[in-house]
Amino acid sequence: QVQLVESGGGLVQPGGSLRLSCAASGFTFSSYVMSWVRQAPGKGLEWVSTIGSFGTSTSYTDSVAGRFTISRDNAKNTLYLQINSLKPEDTAEYYCARGPRSRYDSWGQGTQVTVSS
Repeated sequence: QVQLVESGGGLVQPGGSLRLSCAASGFTFSSYVMSWVRQAPGKGLEWVSTIGSFGTSTSYTDSVAGRFTISRDNAKNTLYLQINSLKPEDTAEYYCARGPRSRYDSWGQGTQVTVSS
């Protein structure tokens, strides 16, 4: 069955960086568009970024463009999200999801990112 396991979250000061990873299994990872989404406390799910199956096409929500970088390693069945210049408003549970924006069919259990001084 499809499994997506996120890791790499943590507590970081404003301006800091983290690299989130998502290990995928149970399907042909290289055949799927993948996305990152997040959910801040008390808010709904927010799309963050999407990457094409080959890794050459990427898109970002405006609030993270220029600070976040999505990438993938199809040989390792792993999706990444490099997050730089973190802001308190980036505090959220981050999930990797299989599928393009708003058309996800599977997602992981999430990894918590907390930005605080």
